[in-house]
Amino acid sequence: TRSGRAATRPSRGVLRVSAVAAAPKAASAKEAMTPELAKVLYEDMVLGRDFEDMCAQMYYRGKMFGFVHLYCGQEAVSTGVIKAMRETDYVCSTYRDHVHALSKGVPAREIMSELFGKQTGCCRGQGGSMHMFSAKHNVLGGYAFIGEGIPIGLGAAFQSKYQIDVLNKEGDYDVTASFFGDGTCNVGQFYECLNMAALYKLPHIFVVENNKWAIGMNHPRATASTKGDTEPFIYKKGPAFGMPGVLVDGMDVRKVHEVAKEAIARARRGEGPTLIEAETYRFRGHSLADPDELRSKEEKEHYAARDPIPQLKKYMLESGLATEADIKAIHDKVTEIVEDCVEFSDAAPRPKKGQLLENVFPDPRGFGIAPDGRYRYETEGFHSGDAVVS
Repeated sequence: TRSGRAATRPSRGVLRVSAVAAAPKAASAKEAMTPELAKVLYEDMVLGRDFEDMCAQMYYRGKMFGFVHLYCGQEAVSTGVIKAMRETDYVCSTYRDHVHALSKGVPAREIMSELFGKQTGCCRGQGGSMHMFSAKHNVLGGYAFIGEGIPIGLGAAFQSKYQIDVLNKEGDYDVTASFFGDGTCNVGQFYECLNMAALYKLPHIFVVENNKWAIGMNHPRATASTKGDTEPFIYKKGPAFGMPGVLVDGMDVRKVHEVAKEAIARARRGEGPTLIEAETYRFRGHSLADPDELRSKEEKEHYAARDPIPQLKKYMLESGLATEADIKAIHDKVTEIVEDCVEFSDAAPRPKKGQLLENVFPDPRGFGIAPDGRYRYETEGFHSGDAVVS
């Protein structure tokens, strides 16, 4: 089957970093890794994994509703890219957005509260799983429809460039990273944004999280092979628009981090965008409602053996970057954070009805005129959500 072939195909089984357009050479992962950085990367990945595993428990206990898409297995991509960014940089996500928000610094309490539909959530309970947003942390949101977040990310990159080039703001460019999956690379917004980003040399990173499956569609069945190849390579679309295209092992956080650092530095220097294809794999179904029956057992086992978290742990111990005690301390800390965010979210208040009337119109007169001639927002009970509206 195609899914079985994907698990054993040599060219995809041994992942590599390769650029097909001119880009300065990045330092090796070994040269850049310090004990401090290794622990930051490891903790962030463990937090992402444990948080998502807890989400699964809470979902099946009826604490959260709707579709919930977990990120388990793909942590090296979020951690590797976002931990190479600074606080003033921007991140734009997809419906699989919890871990991107965690990596960018949104507190676990706020994310879990949002999943619980509570007032203490990062969107005050109105966004839910697929729409995490935090202005404070420059998280531009999760988006339920594929591709719709990329133009938003591009807009953030445009304003970063405009602030400096036109408004003469001091400093260098803030960079935006837009994350999306392999299935998104067949929709129009992707190509339109590649063109615009290259045309204006915007400080934008396109991060393709190629987990091989667009819901239940295996990647080679949906995407035509690139010229000269027997299979599709998304990163090769970058040079067609005049930007570097980079293929990286998305199950190795050290490699992802190095590629991201170079792409971000390039964008910050004003040299324009980069397209990164991170080959990765999700360890659960498309969502928690997916029985995950389409992927072969062999394929799942193949990628489970390359879990990015044990990989980094092994490297840290063998390289003297951490001790077993250090590793245990990280896991204990993460366990405490995750348990705390569940307790906090469970006890948090639900939004009041009147909250539905907020953030609808910039001017409340937009709600119109009541039968008695007053503006609707002036009627008794309007702001509490109890007004009778005809």
